Amino acid sequence: MLNEELIASKATTESITGMKWWNDRLLTFTTTRPANYSFVAGQYARLGLRDENGIIWRAFSMVSAPAETATLEFYGIIVANGLFTTRLKGLRTGAPILVEKQRYGFMTPDRFKDGSDLWMLSTGTGIGPYISMLRDPYVWQHFRNLVLVHCVRHADEFAYTEELERLCREPAFRASAQLHVVRSVTREADLPANAAYLQGRITTLLEDGRLEKAAGLPLSAETSRIMMCGNPEMIDDMRALLHQRGMRPDRRATPGQFVTENYW
Repeated sequence: MLNEELIASKATTESITGMKWWNDRLLTFTTTRPANYSFVAGQYARLGLRDENGIIWRAFSMVSAPAETATLEFYGIIVANGLFTTRLKGLRTGAPILVEKQRYGFMTPDRFKDGSDLWMLSTGTGIGPYISMLRDPYVWQHFRNLVLVHCVRHADEFAYTEELERLCREPAFRASAQLHVVRSVTREADLPANAAYLQGRITTLLEDGRLEKAAGLPLSAETSRIMMCGNPEMIDDMRALLHQRGMRPDRRATPGQFVTENYW
């Protein structure tokens, strides 16, 4: 039997307020926002759904802006036979969902005390925390260039495209920073002639020079501060490449050039 008092001390019961499907597996969903709930862009929450055996908890990065008070927004993928996402797929507006009161994660842009260019590297749903950052004034006011790199398997997995294209044309918060978006696919060998994206893994694009060329900026220890979120293999391989360029992870005691967040 569930200890409801313990659950209430740990989480609040919120409601689903909307669901948007990008394809048959990727969705954005929103919930009511708990009273006095605060977070920093880049952090994630733990959400809970009840089943016959108890509560299934999963971590989801906040996509909404920290200043947005009415709702919380999340971006996720339906995992085949996944205990949590199979139930999530069947939810409708008004359905209950638990939101833990504790917030998690240290991949936040205020980690960096210097650098002029913020590189946000992501695979799959790892783009989520960066959308939150781009909806918050901090990165626009503290960096000169913002580079969002999103790598997916197929082009129908790109999300938030219209919002990002608008931000490229019209920087947010009347800031002078410029957003550069680089997209890539890994499982499409023949790209359309007018494709607005590249082909290859992020690490491959960095090694052969296409990443910096597409961004129009160099990736350097002096100017670049890098965030990596997504596939652990991408993160491990990128760490090695960045070390080769004289970069090191950012620590509280020893400032560096990159921070990471694994997505599984």
